[in-house]
Amino acid sequence: MAALVVFIANWLPNWRNVVADNSPVINLAFTGASGAQYGLRLLQCLVAHGCWVNVMVSKAAQVVIATETEFRLPGSKPAMVEAFTDYAKAKPGQVQVFGREEWFSPPASGSGEKAPLVICPCSTGTLSALATGASNNLIERAGDVALKERRKLILVLRETPYSEVHLENMLKLTRMGAVIMPASPGFYHNPQSLDDLVDFMVARILDHLDLPQTLVPRWGESAD
Repeated sequence: MAALVVFIANWLPNWRNVVADNSPVINLAFTGASGAQYGLRLLQCLVAHGCWVNVMVSKAAQVVIATETEFRLPGSKPAMVEAFTDYAKAKPGQVQVFGREEWFSPPASGSGEKAPLVICPCSTGTLSALATGASNNLIERAGDVALKERRKLILVLRETPYSEVHLENMLKLTRMGAVIMPASPGFYHNPQSLDDLVDFMVARILDHLDLPQTLVPRWGESAD
């Protein structure tokens, strides 16, 4: 009961802001696959669109982010909120961070805020957990909620090559309604930098979230 009271006290003000603002809420999870740049860039774009973002970061993801980028995540939750907020140039309260065992957080229940979940990047371990219904941490539980509630679930996998187990899990989750979106950027937009490749994937994610994007011209459109 005490934990529930603390949860309500901490979360309710932000929930009121979301309702009053009527802006989209997006759940965004980082796991231990390579490709942290995709998730960080997506966070920037979601914030720029005015979305409220609930962020979840696995321990492995923290290692990957530190290895692949210059962005440094501090250890404490309040410091993480501040770091993500500064990185994405978000307004106060626009980015929330939830730990691996915060079972009273909105993404952990079907009765919480109805929001899509993007796991970007998504490790094959997380893929396996979702395919088998495991809920050993908040990211896995959030994915389970998205599936059972028939909410949008986008899994941005970054692995190569795929094993038979990986492919079977992808097929299983596709049949459940998830969108399997391997981090395989196209080249037909003539990318000039790594940022252009990252933007290609982020643009595809935004498309599936029904959010407008100008990062990459659509097929058949001029780049001018």
